[in-house]
Amino acid sequence: MSVPPSFDRHGPETPVSPVVLSVPHAGRDYPLPLRAALRVPLASLLPLEDRHADTLTIAARGAETLFVANRARAWIDLNRAEHERDPRIDEGAAPMPEGAMSLKLKSGLGLVPRRASAVDLWRRRFADEEVRERIERDHRPYHAALAAALAAARDRFGVAVLLDIHSMPPLAAGAARIVIGDRFGRSAAARFVGRIEGAIHAAGVRSAVNTPYAGGHVLDRHADAAAGIHAIQVEVDRTLYLDRRRETPGAGFDATATLLRRIIETVADEALPLAAAAQ
Repeated sequence: MSVPPSFDRHGPETPVSPVVLSVPHAGRDYPLPLRAALRVPLASLLPLEDRHADTLTIAARGAETLFVANRARAWIDLNRAEHERDPRIDEGAAPMPEGAMSLKLKSGLGLVPRRASAVDLWRRRFADEEVRERIERDHRPYHAALAAALAAARDRFGVAVLLDIHSMPPLAAGAARIVIGDRFGRSAAARFVGRIEGAIHAAGVRSAVNTPYAGGHVLDRHADAAAGIHAIQVEVDRTLYLDRRRETPGAGFDATATLLRRIIETVADEALPLAAAAQ
């Protein structure tokens, strides 16, 4: 039986836009070893998915290079660093005191998630070799390909901007429907975030910056604003584009895809004058 690739690339290998897109959490490939290790129904893993964030981004994509992870986040989380291994379920994890763990790791959302919606997922611990194989086959290739595309875009245009697309459950009533993360100003120039805010505001949608999502390992790993590579996380409220059961694209899908397209175009517009100046 052939094994599906761990990620898909849409668009050219050498980017034709300074904007590169990434969707690391929408994978729906649940390998057999994962399913065999579950102590809960497979549906219990769905809260970990950025449900159809890939479908949304593909609809919004023009000529940009886009990377979409196929493996489920429950198998390995591409938005966590390789060292964020949970000692409670991972025999290869370095022992660490509770106080030394990140909040995500402490809550069970490490490189291999331990919990979903406060429910423990696994009937057994994972051997060091199992997790290392996931890192080598799934985690590293995704990040290597993404890094190469960003470097190629920067070399061609003088600047590259990664938009890392995620989805989120609805926040409190009246709260933001889209959250922009830039690691509190560390991963991208403020002008790009400002332009994204403007595009969202023009569409009549509420937005916030870094609260409650500031971005994770994807931004930390790939952003180098001083070297011309910027990285921004975009979290989209699932109720904007999914049906009432939050399972399939709903009535708001087309409008949300149009807004995401406008965000991409706005970022490219901000980047291109910089690209021209660098030539």
